[in-house]
Amino acid sequence: MTTDWEWDDTLFLGTAAYYRRGRLPYAPGLADALAGVLGLDGRGRLIDVGCGPGTVALTLADLFGEVVGVDPDSGMIAEAARAAAERGVSGKTRWVRARAEELPAGLGVFTVAAFAQSFHWMDRDLVAATVRDMLRPGGALVHISDLKSEARTETRAVGGLPHPAVPHTALRELVRSYLGPVRRAGRGVLPHGTPGGEAAVFDRVGFTGPERHVLPGGQALERTTDDVVAGVFSMSFSAPHLFGARRDDFEEDVRRLLRAASPTGSFSVHQPGTEISVWRTAPTAEGRP
Repeated sequence: MTTDWEWDDTLFLGTAAYYRRGRLPYAPGLADALAGVLGLDGRGRLIDVGCGPGTVALTLADLFGEVVGVDPDSGMIAEAARAAAERGVSGKTRWVRARAEELPAGLGVFTVAAFAQSFHWMDRDLVAATVRDMLRPGGALVHISDLKSEARTETRAVGGLPHPAVPHTALRELVRSYLGPVRRAGRGVLPHGTPGGEAAVFDRVGFTGPERHVLPGGQALERTTDDVVAGVFSMSFSAPHLFGARRDDFEEDVRRLLRAASPTGSFSVHQPGTEISVWRTAPTAEGRP
């Protein structure tokens, strides 16, 4: 991913139990939007690369005949399988513990490949080229992310909403006071953050596009103290294992900070918008680069 960081299997260690509760949802209408854009009709196959606890894969499960989620974290795979069973879709879902760099892994050919805020952790040129070859002619790669212009900070006004904003800046400073000023990532650090420029990568390996679609956010959401704590522990840079023996002390400091910000234990946030970029393969196998 970067020249000064190497992936290791502790990147999201221990975060899976917090992920579904702690992360804000994608904007409403994701499944309907992709069904319309891609002409999905309940058939075909989806591969969700870096699927986490199955958030996107399960949202889209009714649009495909089979869904395969791939993630290197065993906790994420277990959470995804549990959620699939709860939703009654275990028969059409498969969860594979593997790094994206290990694809194609004998998983076959797919109609659509999805990357939902996961692509930046990968060897992007290798994975993009591999996934391109796993798509049927005319297949699509879908890159899903929060709308970049809508950073999740308390600077986004919550005026008129019933509760205070989440004190994100203070929480980040608290993490730094425990873990140091440079962003942690597994056993290493990311002094320059994660890379962007996905469009150049997809273009470079032969996809055409993108077709960009935006699902608007802005809806008012309510978050409890437990939700916010889960959000902190769902992040790679503040994963529970990074705090070692000080994990309980850190959580108590987080809760103390949140009590000071909202004595009622409730916070107001705005739903972030969702950005969808669709990239296509050539319509015939011969037309692939």
